[in-house]
Amino acid sequence: MNKVESILQILPQGLPGRDGVADYARTLADRLEQHHGLRSSFISTTGGNRLVVPAAAAAGEKKADRYAAIVLHYVNYGYSRKGVPLWLPPTLHRLQQTSGARQITVFHELYASRSSWRQSAFWLRPLQVRVACSVAAHSDVCIVSSEVASQQLTRLAPKTRISVHPVFSNFGEPTLSSVEITQRDPHRWIICGGTELVERSLRSFLAIASLIPERFAPHDLYVVGGIDNSEVRQILEREKSVRTNYYPQVEANVASGLLAEAAFGWLDYFHQPTMPMPLILKSTAFAAYCAHGVIPVLPHSGAVVALGGDALPGPFFVAASEQNLPAESDRAAKAGLFYQWYERNAASGHVAASIKAAVCERS
Repeated sequence: MNKVESILQILPQGLPGRDGVADYARTLADRLEQHHGLRSSFISTTGGNRLVVPAAAAAGEKKADRYAAIVLHYVNYGYSRKGVPLWLPPTLHRLQQTSGARQITVFHELYASRSSWRQSAFWLRPLQVRVACSVAAHSDVCIVSSEVASQQLTRLAPKTRISVHPVFSNFGEPTLSSVEITQRDPHRWIICGGTELVERSLRSFLAIASLIPERFAPHDLYVVGGIDNSEVRQILEREKSVRTNYYPQVEANVASGLLAEAAFGWLDYFHQPTMPMPLILKSTAFAAYCAHGVIPVLPHSGAVVALGGDALPGPFFVAASEQNLPAESDRAAKAGLFYQWYERNAASGHVAASIKAAVCERS
């Protein structure tokens, strides 16, 4: 490509708000433009069953009539209150026809899983699967975050071309030396993520903090991300055994600086501990820990997390009955392995390069 071309990114919510998918799209747009000459335009839904141009475009941003690619960020509940956006596949088909673009779908979620029969998702799951199948079948390339998700999607749409790229960090991807990782205070912990994840992780962390071995016992805890949460503030005000600092609605560069000072990151990601551990690769909080050389610690054990045979250490966990944190002498080395694995497998440049390659294949 000898000129800057446009791609269209489709989001379930408008870019002015901050959430994991929107931040992912922003970072992806930056990488595509800076390194591959692909400029992003955005359209989104605003609660109705239609795609709308955001306010910035309506105010005068000129949009191209044709696109090199359409990148759909698929989260089924983002496009439908019940998680069944039956309107989306035909809308995408019409958009493809009028734009002449290849469709690349980033599956942030496929469908609801393991729901109680008391929840609507239990009864609507077949329809959710049907929509995911339709979206995948009409996509030239599908991107998922783990090999588990790839296997799930392959069963649904066997002819789909699938590329696996773990979710990348929305809190920056700093260049760190081994000295910067080694010299961290091993008693400094961090919790980061969205509002619900932060609160859930904080509650479970304080419940097990006293069980953490003295070599890594938390003296300082940084709680980073999400909207300002009164419940979180009340929990932190009651906490007396650990010094705490709360940074809601934090800018990415501030969060990155805090992460780069922490030794361990607590993450209570799964609502159900029976979920396959490799699905943690769709967590932006997990990605942020790895990108900053912070060792992720979970409330339960699980299978090794790997990509193409390239395995991460651990998983490390602390539970009521047992824990498997590394030896004091191994802490820095393990943290370095997380950082290096992220650079090899999950950094944002990898998925941007994959999208560029798909664009270049178009007829």
